[in-house]
Amino acid sequence: MSRRRLVAAAFLLPALVLLGALVVQPIGYSLYRSLFDRSGDAFVGAGNYRRILSDPVIRTALRNTAVWVVFAPAAATALGLVFAVLTERVRWGTAFKLLVFMPMAISMLAAGIIFRLVYDHDPQRGVANAVWVGVHDTFAESSAFPGARPGRDSPLEPAAGGALVTRGTVRAGEPVLLPLVGVAPEALPEGTREAGRAAVVPGKVTGTVWQDFTRGGGGRPNVVDPAESGLAGMRVEAVKDGRVVASATTGPDGTFTLPAAADRSLLRLPESNFRAAYAGVEWLGPVLVTPAVIGAYVWMWAGFAMVLIGAGLAAVPRELLEAARVDGAGEWQVFRRITVPLLAPVLVVVLVTLVINVMKVFDLVFVIAPGAVQDDANVLALQLYRTSFGTDADPGLGSAIAVLLLVLVVPVMLLNIRRMRKEASR
Repeated sequence: MSRRRLVAAAFLLPALVLLGALVVQPIGYSLYRSLFDRSGDAFVGAGNYRRILSDPVIRTALRNTAVWVVFAPAAATALGLVFAVLTERVRWGTAFKLLVFMPMAISMLAAGIIFRLVYDHDPQRGVANAVWVGVHDTFAESSAFPGARPGRDSPLEPAAGGALVTRGTVRAGEPVLLPLVGVAPEALPEGTREAGRAAVVPGKVTGTVWQDFTRGGGGRPNVVDPAESGLAGMRVEAVKDGRVVASATTGPDGTFTLPAAADRSLLRLPESNFRAAYAGVEWLGPVLVTPAVIGAYVWMWAGFAMVLIGAGLAAVPRELLEAARVDGAGEWQVFRRITVPLLAPVLVVVLVTLVINVMKVFDLVFVIAPGAVQDDANVLALQLYRTSFGTDADPGLGSAIAVLLLVLVVPVMLLNIRRMRKEASR
């Protein structure tokens, strides 16, 4: 027996040496170093741990880590479960699984760069905002003239709510000139033509809304000069006693015609003409940056959950599912009362694995979150890096954060070990 023990110890010794050098020694040194100050000379005891609770930046990291632990593993597991169940019912399920699992082949750094571009605020570059702005503009089209304003000595003046209104009333049979400036030539709507002079129509109010600016200079203010562009699609309202009595929309040359009811009224260009273009959602702003990064994580790890759950689903006895359907159970009842309970051990494995994984999330947050909002997206693993390295490094506080992270992970690891032992004893 003693010889066998010596042989076993000889085979285990290299692994134990590596384990001690790469795991036990760093943990012990981190615990020791967390009891000293920045320089490592003065013993501070639990001072660094008290700083963790008092520092608002680290408290934000703790709160965000809790959000990650609660939502990211649950979302990835739920999505993986849905994908695993649905891909069993389609002919091209294997190809779909390949597409969903493919992000796992990408490093966290590469995924972070991809989603930094996806979440870009400019709809011309960011896919998320391009889709969001497209949907928004389908139901609420933005104005083409957000920068338009009256020029010098203009007959228009600002009114409440951002509208523009004429300084005096207009009369039928007398064309009205409504000049504006501040619209970039490239921002003019497609199909815009040279500004036209409104015709005199007896009994009706006519006029022109145009860009009162001549390229190269030489134009006269408040006069329709050649080569000046009409502002097409501009809404013009006739207002009497605070009530809109008539309205019209300018044509491609900027001209409009209002009925006789507009006689002796004020003309108003409502604020809808000058509403700024919808710029989309600030995905990487202080409010949404953490959900946005969690979305990138779920995109990467839903495939991992799907593969493990799919393997467990393949082992589910089909006769139980068929028996339930024969007894009249619907698909939702079969899924909720039979499939999910039978998959519970696999779901726990996936969930626990992802919980441990999100505790170490660093790359995604570091790459995706801009520097201005990195404190808002901060997590413990990132704070550990920021505190321990750099020009203002504090190894003592960094070691305390590392010990805290270990303490948070250990209960999950013990739960996982207990579950594996329970499964092995069956």
